[in-house]
Amino acid sequence: MNKTIHTLAGAVVLALALAPAAPPVLAHHSFSAEFDAATSGSFTGTVTEVRFSNPHVRYRIDVKKPDGSVENWEVQAGSVTSLRPQGWVADSVKVGDTVTVEGQLGRDGAKKVFVRSILLASGKRFGGTEGNNSSTAARPANNDRNVVTADPNKNYGYGKQNGAAPFDISGAWRQGYKFRVTVDDLEPKPTPFTEEGKRLREANTKYDDPALRCISLGLPRIFGNPYNLDIHDAGSHYLFTYVEHNSPRRVWMDGRKPGENTVPTSNGFSVGHWEDANTLVIETTHLLPGWLDGSGLPMAGEGTRTVERIVFSADHLSADRSMTIYDPLYTQPLTRTRGWARGDNVDITEQDSCDPASYYTDLREAGLLDKHLAP
Repeated sequence: MNKTIHTLAGAVVLALALAPAAPPVLAHHSFSAEFDAATSGSFTGTVTEVRFSNPHVRYRIDVKKPDGSVENWEVQAGSVTSLRPQGWVADSVKVGDTVTVEGQLGRDGAKKVFVRSILLASGKRFGGTEGNNSSTAARPANNDRNVVTADPNKNYGYGKQNGAAPFDISGAWRQGYKFRVTVDDLEPKPTPFTEEGKRLREANTKYDDPALRCISLGLPRIFGNPYNLDIHDAGSHYLFTYVEHNSPRRVWMDGRKPGENTVPTSNGFSVGHWEDANTLVIETTHLLPGWLDGSGLPMAGEGTRTVERIVFSADHLSADRSMTIYDPLYTQPLTRTRGWARGDNVDITEQDSCDPASYYTDLREAGLLDKHLAP
């Protein structure tokens, strides 16, 4: 079965191949709910709207059909934070530009594409053929995100204040090291739902994703995020600052416990200890309800507990991280694995602000705005 999209001139019809195509590697909302990763296509049209903001950059493009009629397509890209390091900025694609777009198509005939590349009439191209080009935001210069490029003779930390710590973990860390898309990445499989967990999962839709509403993802989802992390050693605690949503998290290292009046938050209450000279263990409780991943796996919040094990390499320039999630909506613990790596020029500047306007526009166009705004 083939589908077609017509070019602007109407003289060329491009087949939409049903060959496998990798989903955008940094997408953190439910890509699979909106787009078909196995159906890719290409079309040429004129840009009519630019919305260059987080959580996802969007364009509107008019595509002229052979009969002279015009279809308006939505083109989604990665976040501003992930596109900018490649020189893809607000005025890279402007209203009035003629562009050729390649990407994965929207499901159920929706006139939308998640971009793999955009080619301007000038010949300038943004993106590539390996999936969404936002991948480079989490990769070192050699484009291999799993290679540690840090200098073993360089000090990357700000200074160790906690005397019990075996070494200094402060400073910038690249979370794209050993990255996987935070969608359907939890083990074991099939997902060991309770009946209530399965009911909640089936009830979730893409419009329930807090990321689309510019709400901080929080734990355990931010653990799998590819954006960089900055750590400060404050003695009694480590202060983790995630570039994603400029989100701070305290990991208490002085043995304290949550008080009776400790309220749930998106990052919860975290207590850490050094298990040995290379292993930091962090336990987190008091989490708000949310999603475990971008596919909509539910998290109870009350009764949810996570345990992270961060095992540093002998040279302290990288780490293998695992998270075990204990949640009453599942009959077994769930696990997620990632990495950290040091490196030069790891960007820890603040993330661009997030604009939920696209989320509400989608709701309006789907006729669901009143439903989701209802108290």
